[in-house]
Amino acid sequence: MTALAACAVLLIAGCSVTGSAASATTPTGSSVIKTIDPAVLRATVDATAKELMIPGVAVEVRTPQGDFTAVSGTTRRGADVRPGADTHFRIASITKTMTSAVIVLLAQEGKLRFSDPIAKYVANVPNGENITIAELLKMRSGLYGYTNDPEFAATLDAHPAKVWTPQEVLAIAFRHPPEFPPGTAYDYSNTNYALLGLVVEKVDGKPLDQVFQDRLYGPYGLRRTTLPATTDTSIPDPFSHGYMYGGSAFALVDMPYPPDMQAGARAGTLQPIDYTNQNASYAWAAGGAISTADDLATWMRDLVDGHVFNADFQRQWLGSPQAADPAQPTAPQYGYGIERQTFAPNATMYFHFGELPGFNSFSGHDPGNKVTLVIWSNLTVAPDSRPTANVLLVKVLDLIYSLPSPSPSVTPTTR
Repeated sequence: MTALAACAVLLIAGCSVTGSAASATTPTGSSVIKTIDPAVLRATVDATAKELMIPGVAVEVRTPQGDFTAVSGTTRRGADVRPGADTHFRIASITKTMTSAVIVLLAQEGKLRFSDPIAKYVANVPNGENITIAELLKMRSGLYGYTNDPEFAATLDAHPAKVWTPQEVLAIAFRHPPEFPPGTAYDYSNTNYALLGLVVEKVDGKPLDQVFQDRLYGPYGLRRTTLPATTDTSIPDPFSHGYMYGGSAFALVDMPYPPDMQAGARAGTLQPIDYTNQNASYAWAAGGAISTADDLATWMRDLVDGHVFNADFQRQWLGSPQAADPAQPTAPQYGYGIERQTFAPNATMYFHFGELPGFNSFSGHDPGNKVTLVIWSNLTVAPDSRPTANVLLVKVLDLIYSLPSPSPSVTPTTR
């Protein structure tokens, strides 16, 4: 790949936690919630960053006990630039919570219906007369995901500055046969959200970035959140660089590193590639936004707590998740741009993961216990092929909740 050169030195600085010491010792009154110990949180984040060889990571926890931000390492390899709650990063598929929110608002305003076929808004979609807006939102359309196409990842690597249009990525998807008839199964496909972005633009009559600003970023005070222009590969200051070993396919497809790459990364003979300025226009409505831990915590809390939709549509949104695999009802469920999972008795979180070359992230809110959690890492996948935010998530959840033993598996269904 013709990528930006990566520095030779892997710098993982110490970890710090900010938060009120007084509030940190105040119990919540809920038996499922532990008292958060800032020192333990600091040690856990720092140790995990070193274990996974993450250059930089940030974890933000908001609970009735107080707010805590734990950071470790650096935003740029070869330098000591501390991450923070205000550090910008590419949030990848967490963007879907925003695209879906606008669709729900348009339904709330009577401008579309969840039962509408996609053919009403976008022409030439295979089987478009039989695929509904709801099925696109819930990943049940059966349409092939364009990011799964092997040639697509190769093109990203060969031409990292390429500007992609929704029509181009949809053409890639439509060259492949559907995975299944609409509504009969679940398959995570970015094609669904590329289509939903086009629906938003047609119904609201504005570019998607302007819709996000007018309907979400402005009203909810997300001053550090943007959907950049398709020609803009920069990230606003302060920002983190993003790194990954190997080509784009390792982020876009569930594909483990081969043993020689794992060994080389561990030994330091294989350096991660800097993907910071890869053009993310291919992700657009499915994963193109940039934000910060602070903004995502605010957004996820407002979304889940009912500040975005009216009571009727909030009930529909909260009730939308369905089990990806009906045989595993305790596994994550996917709904209108949101996942839901119960981690412990009386502890259910609504969340979304985000993953693309250079970054891995998680943003979630537990409305019953008023817990909000945001995690981002500037290394997509650890040398042992584990998604970095997912590993951090499981360890941080164990510090927040009294989890059953063994701890529940939190496997991301999203990319």
